[in-house]
Amino acid sequence: MEKKTILAIVISMVVIVAYYFIALVFFPPKTQAEIGGAPTSEQYQSSSADGGSQAVSSGASVATAGAVDAQGTTNRETFSLVPRRVDQISGEEQLFAINTDLFEALFTNAGGDLVSLKLKQHQDGTDSVNMVLHGDREAHAFGIAFGGKEAQIDNSIFQTRQISDTELEFTADYEIRGKPFRLIKKWRFVPDEYMFELVITVDGGASIPELNFQTKNGDFAYTLSIGPQIGPKFTVLDERQDYRHYLVSVNGKVKNQKVALSEDALVDSSISWAAIAGKYFAFIAIPDKTPYNYIFSMDPEKGLSSASRLFIERPPFNASVQSDVFRFYMGPKTARALEIYDTNKSRFGHVDGYDLSAAANASGFWAILNPLEAALKWFLSLFYHLIPNYGVAIILVTLLVKLILFPLTKKGSEGTLRMQAIAPKIKELQEKYKDTPVKLNAEMGALYKKEGYNPLSGCLPMLIQIPIFFAMYNLFNNHFDLRGAIFIPGWIPDLSQPEYIFSFAPFKLPILGWNEIRLLPFMYLGSQLLYGKVTQTPDQAGNKQMKMMLYMMPIVFFFVLYNVPSGLLVYWIMSNVLTMVQQLIINNYLAKRKAEKNEKKEMVKKVIVPPKKRKRR
Repeated sequence: MEKKTILAIVISMVVIVAYYFIALVFFPPKTQAEIGGAPTSEQYQSSSADGGSQAVSSGASVATAGAVDAQGTTNRETFSLVPRRVDQISGEEQLFAINTDLFEALFTNAGGDLVSLKLKQHQDGTDSVNMVLHGDREAHAFGIAFGGKEAQIDNSIFQTRQISDTELEFTADYEIRGKPFRLIKKWRFVPDEYMFELVITVDGGASIPELNFQTKNGDFAYTLSIGPQIGPKFTVLDERQDYRHYLVSVNGKVKNQKVALSEDALVDSSISWAAIAGKYFAFIAIPDKTPYNYIFSMDPEKGLSSASRLFIERPPFNASVQSDVFRFYMGPKTARALEIYDTNKSRFGHVDGYDLSAAANASGFWAILNPLEAALKWFLSLFYHLIPNYGVAIILVTLLVKLILFPLTKKGSEGTLRMQAIAPKIKELQEKYKDTPVKLNAEMGALYKKEGYNPLSGCLPMLIQIPIFFAMYNLFNNHFDLRGAIFIPGWIPDLSQPEYIFSFAPFKLPILGWNEIRLLPFMYLGSQLLYGKVTQTPDQAGNKQMKMMLYMMPIVFFFVLYNVPSGLLVYWIMSNVLTMVQQLIINNYLAKRKAEKNEKKEMVKKVIVPPKKRKRR
């Protein structure tokens, strides 16, 4: 039973250790030499005070038709039919700004693309979070190419028209087979939502009965390219500090899409929406009912350590005028920000029923913990409103959980103590019936019944706590409100990031690769070692294997948790401290209880034993 008890204590940690050990050893995170940003505010004139859009010269050279792919080579040889621009517009590239309550969006007339999208209410260092990242080349998100994914994006100069303060329209004229048509990209924003709209219209009048372009990937009218990477800026995508997950909603169910660096992922066209989700922010594409092809890709780009792209391929159509409506969400990955699109409170009411808030929840196996995590999040918010410091709120939630689980912890300790009391009898039976397992099991059952002991009483309470442990781990590792939350100024300025007390960057320690000395991991190591000492039972102290497990596990975890968010370590350290306090209280209670039982036994002996008779003289 002793081994089962120890196994129950560490089983909640084994999965995490194995995962991070494999990730660190076999798939070490890549360093990011540089992540490009969009043009700064100095590079363009800001919008007028009323939020209107205006053209601003950026001083950039005119972009010409014939953009290059990620490797810098043209793709014209993959086309059998290529439309030709017939309205070449002279002049330099210009940038156009749209400001809303939530967005500061920047567009270029070179293709009518989005080159920067800053979230005004969320900071990334000293600047706002930018959802459009790029490498060595200029950012051109939402570019259009005639044909499939391999087709060449047109970054030539478009005609620009300002429709309103929050609407822009870009147009360009083409011809194919000698027949003219017009491409129109119309952008629309609303004041207080993280969603915006892009309407793509191909207008051929009566001259084009069918529009499609042959590429090696098939017949497609055009492809909308989103990428190369959504923000915010990151150092590494290691699943701890940040990540990019690919999600699709199919028949109301959210699925994770696996994407490899060497192979694109083609998604079934019958989806409600597709998303690229980071740790705290997400990009979600909500198309109209057209059966588009969706392709997730990690095609590399120079200057980016990782790329995450989405291509939306439009099938051919035979109408002379075709307008496709796309809505895009780019903002916080929180249920609070997304739920308005599930309750028809958005001005884009067509997304009602698509369950966009599901993109903010864990999926797969961990989805079963969502209700538990939601409850813990509610208490975290409650404590934060009482004491506006998320570090203090984490400590109070940890304290609350320990108080709730105290009866289980106490029951587990009593079961362990009871097991130790009958351990000699069990050992005697094991020696006596070592050659007859069936008889041994029967005698063990009889002993448990006689002693009134349940062999699961020591393990079950600990196993029940495992889901709570994982829910708290996930909450403090991913909760959006911890992003940028200060606990202790000057030491822990952001609970979503690792803290440090000394940095010697850009130099790194050999083998370990550390360039910062952190205090919390050492505090965790000390608390975990002390925790093992306090909770160690007498029989474990003499068992070398158990002793090694109790002391080696904290050392392994020290390296695994060295770069995790500081909020997670604050929770873990406090959990160890509170557990030690609990254990000391329980040990004191059990010692008093044992002393009282012994005292009662002595009193019973005195009552039962008759006094010695005096001898007659």
